[in-house]
Amino acid sequence: MAISNFETTIGLEVHVELKTNSKAMSPSPVSYGAEPNLNTNVIDWGYPGVLPQANEGALEAGMMAALALNAEITPYLHWDRKNYFYPDNPKAYQVTQQFEPIAKNGWLEIEVNGEKKRVGITEMHVEEDAGKNTHADDGYSYVDLNRQGTPLIEIVGEPDLKTPDEAYAYLEALKEAIQFTGISDVKMEEGSMRVDANISIRPIGSKQHGTKIELKNLNSFNYVRKGLMFEEQRQAKLYLSGQTLKQQTRRYDESTGETILMRVKETADDYRYFPEPDLAPIHIDEAWIQRAQTKLPLAAGVRRAHYMNDLGLEPYDAEVLTQTLAMADFFDQTVELGADAKRAANYLIGDVNAFLNSKHQDLQETQLTPNNLANMINLIEDGTISTKMAKQVFKAITEGQEPVQYVEDHDLKQLSDPAILLPMINSVLDDNEQSVIDFLGGKERATKALIGPIMKMTKGNANPTVVNDLMHQALEARR
Repeated sequence: MAISNFETTIGLEVHVELKTNSKAMSPSPVSYGAEPNLNTNVIDWGYPGVLPQANEGALEAGMMAALALNAEITPYLHWDRKNYFYPDNPKAYQVTQQFEPIAKNGWLEIEVNGEKKRVGITEMHVEEDAGKNTHADDGYSYVDLNRQGTPLIEIVGEPDLKTPDEAYAYLEALKEAIQFTGISDVKMEEGSMRVDANISIRPIGSKQHGTKIELKNLNSFNYVRKGLMFEEQRQAKLYLSGQTLKQQTRRYDESTGETILMRVKETADDYRYFPEPDLAPIHIDEAWIQRAQTKLPLAAGVRRAHYMNDLGLEPYDAEVLTQTLAMADFFDQTVELGADAKRAANYLIGDVNAFLNSKHQDLQETQLTPNNLANMINLIEDGTISTKMAKQVFKAITEGQEPVQYVEDHDLKQLSDPAILLPMINSVLDDNEQSVIDFLGGKERATKALIGPIMKMTKGNANPTVVNDLMHQALEARR
């Protein structure tokens, strides 16, 4: 159905789990994939009489996110209770920052079809996550409180987005900005980044906004786009049939491509917000903000500009190297250790990415190090090994071996000594008189038949560049 007679308004709320050592309000450790209910304590269980303590690192991470998203950090903030009951939340409330969020008035720039647009960020809250329910085939539901209390930032965007494609571009830009602060893995597949989308449509020219529908817990950017596209069509159909839309929370079913009603939307009154009595208000002074600023890594856009303008890389190379913070950091460190930038980029984009894909690993999970990659590249650059030999050395460094020592142990050095190579070359010329005549007669290709025997005599270890130079000198000497 065409929706050309309507305009769409989209606002996104994104939850990002913070990569802290402990939880937002308790000393329980934070680690993904731990045995169920292992990382919990009496505060997470909601025992009466226990007192929470705010995680300073989570607040600092919130400040770093605010700085990366061009937001104003709130100097005085306090905590609030958001009351609701779920089996995975034994306290029956969530500690959040409803009335004094850690930051307000941020923005992000997106680009869709070549057009740039600034999208506002209303506010950001530091809060705690709920646990996780699993509904098993045995008819029982299981509660895991490991996630209960994990620190989050909730990033509430302005309803500035007009199309599902703009929503997709916003999420990509937001993920990149947060990832390059280093405060979160932003892995949707592990739940460290989750999206709620609000969408409404209205007839073009109408001054009254349409009824807002929320799509809850979307776990891929593609599902966000598809869910919003379905909602545009569904809501337009209801409008055109004269039906009234009701404010709802819906979920996207990826198997059918449709959205399904979950519940009639709660309002803020339903949560009975009130100030958290067990936590004191917090003052964020300028010195603390400056400390957070100094911990911020360089943003992806800054690095791309450096790679292209200062290191001479192509835009594609710069784009691929900044797809993850780990890859960009690895590249920076490799170059700082003396590796040629273009060759380092080629290895990371080609061989390293292929290796990671084959092992289904992230870079930080491997034994690869910037030092070993830089040393291997330097061995190529100074002629110690050929690019063909480097394939063997690369496999060794993925297994944690140091390249210089590996080359020594396996006698992989290229043979470049003229004192050794020249007698071999003259011997080959003596045995291939017709090829010598052909070369001296102007047939450059004749050298190919002469270089082959040299490589065979040296078991492939001869330096091709040196052999080629010496071969030409020897041939010219016979002219």
